[in-house]
Amino acid sequence: MVDVPKAVSDYANELLTGHACGSENAMSEQATPKIVPRDEWERARAELLVREKAHTRAGDELAAARRRLPMTRMEPVMVTGPNGPVPLNAVFEDRRMLMVYHFMWKKGAPHHKQCEGCTHSQTAMNSAVRAYLAARDVTYAVFSSGPLDELMAYRDFMGWTQPWYSTADSGNALATRDGGDLRCYLRVGDEVFETYATKWRGIEAMLPTLQLLDLTAYGRQETWEDSPAGWPQEKAGSWWRQDGRPVAQWTRTNEAVK
Repeated sequence: MVDVPKAVSDYANELLTGHACGSENAMSEQATPKIVPRDEWERARAELLVREKAHTRAGDELAAARRRLPMTRMEPVMVTGPNGPVPLNAVFEDRRMLMVYHFMWKKGAPHHKQCEGCTHSQTAMNSAVRAYLAARDVTYAVFSSGPLDELMAYRDFMGWTQPWYSTADSGNALATRDGGDLRCYLRVGDEVFETYATKWRGIEAMLPTLQLLDLTAYGRQETWEDSPAGWPQEKAGSWWRQDGRPVAQWTRTNEAVK
């Protein structure tokens, strides 16, 4: 575990209080929602609630269909963890289900150059969240094609505790694009079956930041969003990196990027 100096929290607090990355200027003279009396606001909110409930029910129907997907058998494959190579079924840690995130890795690159999107995806996967998954018989793990020593160094630098495994010598059975995929498996005896896989926006369940921003007046503030004229917007995901580092790294170090 990396000890975090007090100065780190000073920089992180700057991000939180809006005194870093030019946020003071960004928040000046922006367009705002229309101002209306409380009763008009409550009527508009009630109308939106009807649509929100329909969206929730549609999500429930998708989840029901997901539970009815067939599964496909995985060929025997090994991954490498801190104690050496282990079969995929050992990653389950005696649970029936396994959820794996494939972390994109830039071999030999320093921490600040590693993927900001994958780093963002792991910040919420703390021990408490994994304990709730375990209560439903699900183990969570991270796979990556990078060398194990580099992966473990990054995990420790970030202060994370989820299990990581290298797939550098695993062949094609666990191959992904460059990373960023989320896959689910079911163990039946010693056999492993893949039950679900998703990527791109399909992994947003791992990014509560985005779900919370969707509730705010300006949303994610990204150019693809359908927002009123004058709303602040920038390229999708560009704000996940600040001052040369994935944002979460500033909670771990105050070392400037050269």
